[in-house]
Amino acid sequence: MTLDEIAKELNVSKSTVSRALSGKGRIGEETRAKILAFIENAGKKEKAVSTCTRTGNIGVVFPADLYITSKPYFHSCLIGMCEVANLMDYNIVLATATTTDISGIKKLVERSKVDGVILTRSLEHDIAVDYLIEQNVPVAMTGVCNKKEVLQVDIDNGEAAETMTNLLIKKGFKKFALIIEDMNYHVNRSRYDGFSNAILMNGLDMNNQVVYTGGGKMELMDAIITDIISKKVECIICGDDTICIHIVSSLQEKGYRIPKDIAVASLYNSSSLNSFTPSITTVNIDAIRVGNEIGKLMINKLQGIDCPGRTMMEYDILFRKSTNRV
Repeated sequence: MTLDEIAKELNVSKSTVSRALSGKGRIGEETRAKILAFIENAGKKEKAVSTCTRTGNIGVVFPADLYITSKPYFHSCLIGMCEVANLMDYNIVLATATTTDISGIKKLVERSKVDGVILTRSLEHDIAVDYLIEQNVPVAMTGVCNKKEVLQVDIDNGEAAETMTNLLIKKGFKKFALIIEDMNYHVNRSRYDGFSNAILMNGLDMNNQVVYTGGGKMELMDAIITDIISKKVECIICGDDTICIHIVSSLQEKGYRIPKDIAVASLYNSSSLNSFTPSITTVNIDAIRVGNEIGKLMINKLQGIDCPGRTMMEYDILFRKSTNRV
């Protein structure tokens, strides 16, 4: 902005603006601070405008551990985003991040490689979100957070976990094991809260339930299953399909019969679970549609179209043979 434009916006003289910038001449500290703050904010806005919808690229950020532990949900979301991006003449550029390392995101932003960024995992304390908001980069996520600047698409994972647990209790199960991953991830905390709510609302003792966090690693399966069996758990609720695959495979390898010896359910469905016998009770989410929706919202935002801040998608609970009472 020129000195004349700044002076006009703040209703001060051009010479007052000049003195504030140079630090010379008589000018009140309050006026100086006001002018400098306005210029700093205007500079950030101009930087955002200069990069917005210039590249035709949208950054999509995956968890860095995706290459170690396959997560079909993220792959399906990506397919959905790519479908929309292709239809609306945008490209997808991939990056990875961890809870503490967002260098991949910074490279995309600081090298002006993308017009906006979609995060695929929401964290309780998300440095990526804070960074992108500070840089005035349009940001969206498949998940939820408390930042109104962030476009959000998700299902109510807490409600889904609560509903499934309620229905399992109604089927006669009273002692559960819940196996979820890192509680820094919003989805896992929501699932834990939903499970806990159902236990308490049905008058069961939470201390009688078994909860494992950080689950899903193959090297822990033997110890987890031994502990579950020794505590006479009736039904295992897995936080996602990856954990469920490990649990079911390990149980069957050890000779346990599902559901006769122990029942199993998953809080996320994927095609990977279809190969198991018996069929697995699960929360069913159309991850491709989630990707479609977040991709569409991001592109609409980049094109100046008003978007809802948060969109909650539908889910189904599929009761199958793995939780039949025998």
